[in-house]
Amino acid sequence: MKNSSLNSDAGSGERAWPKILLNYRKPNRGRSAFELAVTVIPFAIFWALCWAAVHYGFWWGLLLIIPAAGFLLRLFMIQHDCGHGSFFAHRHSDDWTGRVIGVLTLTPYDYWRRAHALHHASAGNLDERGVGDITTLTVTEYRALSRWGRLGYRLYRHPAIMFGVGPAWLFIFKQRLPFGMMRSGVQPWVSTMATNFAIALLAAILIWFVGVIPFLMIHLPIVVLAGAAGIWLFYVQHQFEETHWSQGADWKFQEAALHGSSHYDLPLVLRWLTGNIGIHHVHHLSSRVPYYRLPEVLRDYPELGDVGRITIMQSLRCVKLVLWDEGRRRLISFSEARALA
Repeated sequence: MKNSSLNSDAGSGERAWPKILLNYRKPNRGRSAFELAVTVIPFAIFWALCWAAVHYGFWWGLLLIIPAAGFLLRLFMIQHDCGHGSFFAHRHSDDWTGRVIGVLTLTPYDYWRRAHALHHASAGNLDERGVGDITTLTVTEYRALSRWGRLGYRLYRHPAIMFGVGPAWLFIFKQRLPFGMMRSGVQPWVSTMATNFAIALLAAILIWFVGVIPFLMIHLPIVVLAGAAGIWLFYVQHQFEETHWSQGADWKFQEAALHGSSHYDLPLVLRWLTGNIGIHHVHHLSSRVPYYRLPEVLRDYPELGDVGRITIMQSLRCVKLVLWDEGRRRLISFSEARALA
């Protein structure tokens, strides 16, 4: 009955989605606490096992850095829900949970929450690119660049930079200052400086217990791997072949959310580790839906499962999509841009 009521009026269907999703916005606080526990406890256990591997010389044990990074990524997804006020649906609880997790993810919570809110308010809007986004130029903008400007953009969009050097730069260095909000009042500064202090304090305690070399050997790779996975997810959620961008009066929130965000259809284990963030189009339609309730939406409204759906194999081809072709209204590669020229 739910589906037939939507399909009976195709013209109003998209406009109805935010209202429909109101039914899924209430979290179960017991479930939220459980989700937090089954994420932070395994992360701590894997971290400790990595230290034991270093301490006792079982170097193969450093492979446990990979699952540790997976659980750190999941902690970031909980921090992400806290930023939307959807994890406990209690502002004080969400904010302080997000701030504490931000010390582990090296992400200043209040600064990040503000930037991410701008992303949600302007996703898919060509006129509002900038804060919280992967920088993407139109073909016209790219051609207007100098030779060095084009080289800089090509380097920025190269996979080795985007998913290798980029995560280390972002999480270890860039987020130590409120870039993009340097003149936006005191809150971004308080958020970054307080997080930096807490990071330094936690690092000092861990170094006192395990030593500086083991700490660097364990925690930095965990952060970089988790960061690379996070940036990859953010990338394919908006940089895919059938994405929708528009500008001016043509930009509509619901249309941009539903068709400008992908449904990254991951295997069950990866869905769990990534906090169902692959159901990104539904998340953008209503960011207050807790991540563990997103599968309920697809269960009740299966037609949403095919909207913007991409598989892992399809997502690998998204890396080459680097420029927005305003004429054809789709992302294209550098080679396609050359052919157009």
